[in-house]
Amino acid sequence: MYSFLIADDHPLFREALMEVISSSFPGSCLLETADLASTLNTARQEDQLDLLLLDLKMPGMQGFQGLVEIKQQRPDLPVVMVSAEDSRTAVLEAMQAGAMGFISKASPRSELVRALQQLLAGQVYLPPSINQHVSSPTKASPPEPSPAIFEQLTRKQKKVLERMALGESNKQIAWHLNLAETTVKGHVTGILAKLGFKNRVQLALAAQKYFSSQQVVE
Repeated sequence: MYSFLIADDHPLFREALMEVISSSFPGSCLLETADLASTLNTARQEDQLDLLLLDLKMPGMQGFQGLVEIKQQRPDLPVVMVSAEDSRTAVLEAMQAGAMGFISKASPRSELVRALQQLLAGQVYLPPSINQHVSSPTKASPPEPSPAIFEQLTRKQKKVLERMALGESNKQIAWHLNLAETTVKGHVTGILAKLGFKNRVQLALAAQKYFSSQQVVE
């Protein structure tokens, strides 16, 4: 049984999400809030939450500052942004602020369920349009690295990359690996340079594929 917190100021949308979740994940615990203050309070009290679905435009959010505050309070809590504003810029900003994924409010029911399954499995989720953008080869994008290139990373860099593949921010990675945030930032910069990526999300997606293949082999 999973525990979800749905934070959105539109009652009808909350009800729609709750209906989809209750029918797709029977027996789950569903909590709801309508502003940032109550969301922070609930997240503080409910330490067994599996996923927070967070509206970008909810009262008190002030853009992505609300997400930053939540991650500062609960760095271990997986958060997925849910918004009608699903531009590439918004998605990348959400990931940089610590989100594990981004769900467009225009997503069909089947895609929403797929997104939740992926997030509950500990994987990053991005809208299909964004995935296509970052995975499609262009003159400005580096080719996807072979598994052998990942083997060039140090043990510590691999640990950091594993957390990046889960969609964690530098602050979350620092918390999990007991490192200074500046140290994590240095590792991330080194990994990006060594593997030829300029985009953190591209790297996270490539890392997901790499670690998934390693698990299959093992």
